Amino acid sequence: MARIPQSFIDELISRVDIVEVIDKRVPLKKQGREFMACCPFHNEKTPSFSVSPVKQFFHCFGCGAHGTALGFLMDYEHLDFLEAVRQLASMVGMEVPLEAGKTRADYAPLYGMLDQAARIYREALKHAPAAIDYLKGRGLTGEIAAEFAIGFAPAGWDTLLKALGSGEVERQMLATAGLVIRKDDGRYYDRFRERIMFPIRDSRGRIIAFGGRVIGQDEPKYLNSPETPLFHKGHELYGLYEARQALRDIPRLLVVEGYMDVVALQQHGVRYAVATLGTATTSDHLKKLFRISPEVVFCFDGDRAGRAAARRALENALPETHEGRQIRFLFLPDGEDPDTLVRKEGKQAFEARLGTQAMELSNFLFKDLLDHVDTRDRAGRARLAEVIAPYLARMPGGPYRQMVEEEATKLAGVPIRIPANGRPLSMLIQDSPKRKAVAIGRPGSQRRLAGPVRKAIALLLNRPGLAALAGETPVLEGLSLGGMEVLQALLEFARAHPHITGAGLLEHWRDTETGSYLMKLAQAELVTPADAMESEFRAVMADLQGRRPAEQRLAQIMQASRERILDESEKAELARLLKARSGSRSDPRS
Repeated sequence: MARIPQSFIDELISRVDIVEVIDKRVPLKKQGREFMACCPFHNEKTPSFSVSPVKQFFHCFGCGAHGTALGFLMDYEHLDFLEAVRQLASMVGMEVPLEAGKTRADYAPLYGMLDQAARIYREALKHAPAAIDYLKGRGLTGEIAAEFAIGFAPAGWDTLLKALGSGEVERQMLATAGLVIRKDDGRYYDRFRERIMFPIRDSRGRIIAFGGRVIGQDEPKYLNSPETPLFHKGHELYGLYEARQALRDIPRLLVVEGYMDVVALQQHGVRYAVATLGTATTSDHLKKLFRISPEVVFCFDGDRAGRAAARRALENALPETHEGRQIRFLFLPDGEDPDTLVRKEGKQAFEARLGTQAMELSNFLFKDLLDHVDTRDRAGRARLAEVIAPYLARMPGGPYRQMVEEEATKLAGVPIRIPANGRPLSMLIQDSPKRKAVAIGRPGSQRRLAGPVRKAIALLLNRPGLAALAGETPVLEGLSLGGMEVLQALLEFARAHPHITGAGLLEHWRDTETGSYLMKLAQAELVTPADAMESEFRAVMADLQGRRPAEQRLAQIMQASRERILDESEKAELARLLKARSGSRSDPRS
């Protein structure tokens, strides 16, 4: 799929004023250099939501929410990245381009082709008694079939080709849209034949793909459109558009496995059901789900295949277990699926199962592991501590992971030790409350900016124009302090983009390890007065440059040690230099 050029994102963020964006949605009050409000992402009576016009960055000292104007729109209005970019761009009168010079208009013919195909399938359903009987047998009404635009692909190899493929250009477009297949000899044939057709819509309601289900016993039971410029199955969810149309606020999203499950549940009033498209739940799916609702419930059959699917979903969900989110798992009785169960017992009884039988993520994790590990002896408990460590390692730090580790420690009888930035997880968790209180306790608290590298990066995030003071030469070359690569990248990028803002820097490295590091430092309250930032930055850079001779000498001695045995004076000098370096290093990921 075409992507938005990074240069456009950089320019967009430089034009947007975060105070204006947020104030239209959450009224702000000026307080010193910042603007404050009660946080829109959690309930509170005392304002702890801070917006910085200098950094173009928001941060809540209560729940920890933070980000740029783009991130705020995604979280507040439940938008995906492209939707949020489009909305910001419209505010400042910019047109969103796509990579390689493409714009949305370039894909308009594909959307039109898919929409015409859907109309052909819907019309064909009216003249397909076997398909109508099948849908009625599954309990679907004409109203729900119309809402989901369900249709039928007739038998034959050229239904769409005859209707839409009048020339080679049209046939190529049909192939690009995933509707027909091109053979080696250059001929085309319809991809879908004798199948109930379920249009798959994007967040704007446009048809981007289809899923087809056989009526009889043919294989495969379900056939989905292939990956196309419009459709990526690891990102889309069937029924999500319909759920958002039916419900203004969605307190919970239920993830099931089939199209018919979604349609049947929504027909019976469970309007928050969605399904993945022939793939396990991905991290992109989860990010999209949690932008819309704080609770996700996975619903699976209770058989071995259902358990395996649930395990895959759990593994992908672990990185998304942030505070304020809830992930649960519901397993259905043998022989039942959501479609049959909701028809048999109705909405009220089905939703009662969600309330009483859905297992919280950690409970499912422990139950699944204990089904495979016997903890009645020491060896089994040690094995439990060993196998649960990778699961914990994938969870973000915070109170939830702390509780899960404490429970695991009780079951195993030994501490769960996980390498994390060179330290055991248990040690990280033990000191996390104190560190968090210092870092983001309330307005006025500061995250410690230990060391010149972090200080230089924090100053650049507040005022990227300071990069011009570092000159055009790589003055930091030869330094191996922690975070140096990030600082050097910031200096080079900010010099090349003199009008970039701190928020622009954050968005430039969005969804990268560097971006995560920068987000942490952006939350720090820099105590340097605005009129002293330039002199402070010069002093920090001078400090770093002053360390270069020692770093160069260290490199010389290290090289000599690889070629010969060092004498006593060289060993002593090496120890002194290493000790000096270790006292000043700071890990960019800590």
